[in-house]
Amino acid sequence: MSDPLHASSPTCAQALRALARYPGRTAFAWPGGSLSYRGTIDLIGHIQGVFMRLGLQPGARVAFLTANRADTWCAGVAAQLSRFCVTWLHPLGSRGDQLFQLEDSEAEVLVVDAAAFRDRGGELAASASRLKAVFTTGPADYGVDLLQAIEIEGHASAHCFAGPDDLSTLNYTGGTTGKSKGALRYHRENAGAAAAILADFEIPEDARYLAVAPISHVAGTKVLPTLMRGGTVHMLKGFDPEAVLATIARERINFTLFVPTMIYVLLDHPALSRTDLSSLELVLYGASAMSPSRLIEGIERIGPVFSQLYGQTECYPISVLRKKDHDPRTPELFLSCGFPIAACEVRILDDNDQEVKTGEAGEICVRAPHVMAEYWKRPDITAETLKNGWVHTGDIARKDERGYMFILDRKKDMIVSGGFNIFPREVEDVLSQHADVAMVAVVGIPDEKWGEAVTAIVVPREGAKPDPDELINFVKTRKGSAHAPKQIQFVKQLPMTGVGKVDKKVLRAGFWSGRDRMVG
Repeated sequence: MSDPLHASSPTCAQALRALARYPGRTAFAWPGGSLSYRGTIDLIGHIQGVFMRLGLQPGARVAFLTANRADTWCAGVAAQLSRFCVTWLHPLGSRGDQLFQLEDSEAEVLVVDAAAFRDRGGELAASASRLKAVFTTGPADYGVDLLQAIEIEGHASAHCFAGPDDLSTLNYTGGTTGKSKGALRYHRENAGAAAAILADFEIPEDARYLAVAPISHVAGTKVLPTLMRGGTVHMLKGFDPEAVLATIARERINFTLFVPTMIYVLLDHPALSRTDLSSLELVLYGASAMSPSRLIEGIERIGPVFSQLYGQTECYPISVLRKKDHDPRTPELFLSCGFPIAACEVRILDDNDQEVKTGEAGEICVRAPHVMAEYWKRPDITAETLKNGWVHTGDIARKDERGYMFILDRKKDMIVSGGFNIFPREVEDVLSQHADVAMVAVVGIPDEKWGEAVTAIVVPREGAKPDPDELINFVKTRKGSAHAPKQIQFVKQLPMTGVGKVDKKVLRAGFWSGRDRMVG
């Protein structure tokens, strides 16, 4: 065990202390209800009482399938206080992916948001082999109604039984490069994450945070920082642009988090121009880079409130591009993923783990207190990813003389065409600046002549009819002929993963079936 004098305080214990400070304030609000700080502590205590009666071993995995709701967030804290390890199923994941995570994590408890996932939860409860208990929020024809169980349980105070060496979270990667992997953290690795976010992200003092994206993933990392600031977490169960705009105006929301595609939808929505968004102080965006032309449009129409975050399941956060860095007069910084946060040591390394020269391409490698401990049950990939004590992120980037990082691409997405190494991101960044392009993804397609042919899949702007030759020449003049797409395909939408990234696996796999639509 760690020396108790120098033990890091588990995040769940930090949550209890944050909630104790402002008992009368509103911790959570949602359409039709709210929960005070005191009520949140009470709810956590009641759910902990139910969990402790299960008689599970420390470290037992508790899985959650839920939309954004206060009671399931409280259940997650209750599980961690009870020395259990929380694993969130992706709410937008397929049944197969969710079942894989239940089996791989060896989950013994499943908590299902019955309002949003009654049927899927029932299928998973019937199929998962190791489950000892299933809870639902509200009545269902399977499992135990958690909300009824806490009524029977009666009063129970929340207590932290967990220490730094207990398992805390098992977060699964987005699976953009194959089967999803579980990133395991003990409480010692999670302890500093909320403080790191508060130190480097410009979270407003009286935080009124709108959680739209799933709190099972990155949006959830802003819940505790909001409560530590004495703020309120407003929850919506999905991205409905009208509801988002109305909530921001009505509740005077000053901080939220979107993936870029959500921002594009809001910018294209007719209600935007007649909605009062003056309360917004910070709009965090991440998961992928944003089109520079759309970012300028966002700054002009919503305000200088944008900040880009960068991190991954293995280490979050890594860097931030702050509001002042989003200056339309220096748009070259729009393509940066920011400057490393204070808690994170970052180096750009070559294939031999040697630091590259300023401006040269290499892999982003990081060390930080909040890095995962290991990949669950995958010692081989753990050794590869954590080689020499650094997380090898798989992201290729260059660093400028000021220390700002510019991601070129995923190592695995690099295209080798005619002997040149081409990073799709560089081509995407050029094409996304064209007035006729709403969204674009670039992949390499096997080609007898070139090895791989640079291929752009473009979603045209509403009402635009882009000329493929013009787009090809647009890249050629800015990046040279090696980067210029050999062909362009127009589509109505791009396939997305559950976390809002373009799914390039699907694009590559489905490419040949769409040949009739190709031009170029």
